[in-house]
Amino acid sequence: MTRQPANDNEHAVGLNALPLFATDHQLAVAIVGKSRASMWVKTVIPQLERKGFPRIDPLHDGRPVPLVKKFYDGYFGITAGFSVAASDGEERLGEWKKSRRRG
Repeated sequence: MTRQPANDNEHAVGLNALPLFATDHQLAVAIVGKSRASMWVKTVIPQLERKGFPRIDPLHDGRPVPLVKKFYDGYFGITAGFSVAASDGEERLGEWKKSRRRG
């Protein structure tokens, strides 16, 4: 008796295994898996295109995979950066603050 995987993404190829220009179906399988690929192509891609998802390059008949990756980095907020805490003043190593307590 063979056990079925919980989902069809268990053996997914991912975006890194795709050619430089990929079809919508190839992208869909890499992103959401084989079983949801056709739904993703029909309903999700048109929504994502309104948000800046890369268009099909007519010369290569596919979407540029590096731009798809970059789109998802921005979509997930990965390229938004991180805020670093502001400095609280100059560091004076070796100097101790005097105690304000008086006995």
